[in-house]
Amino acid sequence: MDFSITQGQVGVRPPVTKPDPRFLTAIGEEGMRKLVSDHYDLLAQSDIKDLFPPTEKGLALAKQHSADFFIQICGGPTYFNQNRGAPMMAARHQPFKINQKARRIWLESYIMILKDLDVEEELKQSFWNYLDIFSIWMMNTVEE
Repeated sequence: MDFSITQGQVGVRPPVTKPDPRFLTAIGEEGMRKLVSDHYDLLAQSDIKDLFPPTEKGLALAKQHSADFFIQICGGPTYFNQNRGAPMMAARHQPFKINQKARRIWLESYIMILKDLDVEEELKQSFWNYLDIFSIWMMNTVEE
């Protein structure tokens, strides 16, 4: 498994390939919701916790939105579009200062979850490759 993190640059949006839909098939919708929930639980304890809702209710809603997005991006039902409209993720993240350090913490938290996930390496790699590049698109702040 190659959990390399591509160096990103604010304002540069490299082409991104959606994850193999078999990733969602392998873990199921509930598995995706657990993966996202576990990820957010790590982020809530991280150095970037201030980028996430401080209340349990707010964090639960953020988990739902994120899981809906990843289920949809992996070829599942369009829960995100149905509940929130078109993703426009870079615009949705604009209010938050996301620099390379914050992106790295976000990705490293996913590594902690994905490394032990019982899924074929090829499928895990497909999801990781998406996360790695997709996260560059969210960067909107140059390092201070």
